Amino acid sequence: MMNLKTDTIYFEIKTVIENARVQAYKAINAAMVQAYWHIGRLIVEQDQKGETKAEYGKALIKELSKRLTHDFGKGFTVTNLNYMRQFYLTFPIDHALRDQSAPNTLHPELSWTHYRLMLKVENPKARRFYIQECIESKWSTRQLERQINSFYYERLLSSQNKQAVREEVETKAITLRRENLIKYPYVLEFIELKENSVFLEKDFEAALIGKLQAFLLELGKGFAFVARQQRIIADGEHFYVDLVFYNYLLKCFVLIDLKLGKLTHQDIGQMDFYVRYYENEIKTETDHPTIGIILCSEKNETIVKYSVLKESQQLFASQYKLYLPTEEELIHELESELLHLKLETQEHSKAIKS
Repeated sequence: MMNLKTDTIYFEIKTVIENARVQAYKAINAAMVQAYWHIGRLIVEQDQKGETKAEYGKALIKELSKRLTHDFGKGFTVTNLNYMRQFYLTFPIDHALRDQSAPNTLHPELSWTHYRLMLKVENPKARRFYIQECIESKWSTRQLERQINSFYYERLLSSQNKQAVREEVETKAITLRRENLIKYPYVLEFIELKENSVFLEKDFEAALIGKLQAFLLELGKGFAFVARQQRIIADGEHFYVDLVFYNYLLKCFVLIDLKLGKLTHQDIGQMDFYVRYYENEIKTETDHPTIGIILCSEKNETIVKYSVLKESQQLFASQYKLYLPTEEELIHELESELLHLKLETQEHSKAIKS
């Protein structure tokens, strides 16, 4: 009975979260599309004041791109600003967006990517057709691109059996799943505009992994680089080992995983799984047992955890200690790089604010 009640509550909560995410996406998307339309308007209006329009326009967009990219990130390349300019020219809203009492004729159901794709459609009637189809059929951007490239509008007009053409499109349609709505790259860029940070967490982790890779290769203890973010597939699931080396003095693989935050039993279990996978699938008969090393950084402590198979404890005796980096070496290197990267981030943030 408890499981049934728990399941019911869980699915109700899940629905609330999913609906909230969709509403958040729609709000962000509508704000982004309107902002890009306004940016295009401002560029066109300023462009028209230039004495030599073509040269002035190119110089204006290039300078704007440089300054906007510095302040707000990579969403304001010269190419994207040109798209925004064309967006305003292609979809003249008759000043509707400037007057809050006027109807908004930009469609909130359509993302910036939808509009950007439709800029390629020169025929206004075809554009209106694709807009309507996108809204009614909930086309994803991939579906819209496919229909434009396959001349769906033209084929439909010229065909005597229009229903057959429509059915063909519908059979190839893929319903856009709610959980994927907010994964459009332009939306992610837009909501991160104000971050102005050199490193997001994934960038911070990638920088640390790069430093650790260089450190191990510079130790001079037989490390040869094999792979970074090595993919392992097991039972249809994908796992990624941060760093993989082969130590030709020890004649074994060395796997390294970096964790930002507290070390958990799941982290240890995952490394044990990586080690066992290499033992069963990768290493040869002439290789010695695989070694796993987990590096974990917490606020006040850095932890190094060695992970090996229970039957391979002899790895930490005699010659193995000579060629593996010590726990102290790994802790010192990780803490030094953490401090260095944090200082870099702080200095960059101060430079932006000033």
